[in-house]
Amino acid sequence: MFRGRYEHAIDKKGRTSVPARFRDVLAAQGETRLVITSALDPCLVCYPMNEWLAFEERLAALPQFDPSVAMLRRIVVSGAVECDVDKMGRVLIPASLRKHAGLEREALWAGMGRHAELWAQGRFEALRSEVLADDDKRLAMAARLAELGL
Repeated sequence: MFRGRYEHAIDKKGRTSVPARFRDVLAAQGETRLVITSALDPCLVCYPMNEWLAFEERLAALPQFDPSVAMLRRIVVSGAVECDVDKMGRVLIPASLRKHAGLEREALWAGMGRHAELWAQGRFEALRSEVLADDDKRLAMAARLAELGL
C-alpha cells in the first residue's frame, strides 16, 4: 500500500525519484515500473502494473457508449504510459504528463493506498489548504464519507 507524502525534485530531463517506501511496495510486487497517467484532477496517477490491469478490467466492464466512461477512457487510458524505475530509483515523466500536472521543479508524491498521485507541490498544498480552511467543504465531505460508511 502506498502511504504518506514525499517531496522530490524534478530534474531538467523530467525525472524524479520514486519515494523509497513506494519502491519497496513495487519491489514486494516484483515490479520495476509504474503506469503513469493523467487524472481528472490536475495531477498524475501512478499504478503498479497489477493495479492498472485491474482498473482496466473494471473499466472494460462498463458501458462503452456511456459519455462519462468514454471521456474517462480518453483522459486516463489514452494518457497512460508505462514508465521504468531506473537503478537510481527515478522515473522519467513524459512531457505531456508533466504539462497536465503542472510539474516543473518540485513534485509531491501522495500515497493513495493501491496507487499514488504525483502533484506539483504548490497545487497540492493549495488544494489541501482550501479544503481544510472551508468549513462547508469539510462538513460536506464528512457527511458524504459517513454515507459511504467511513
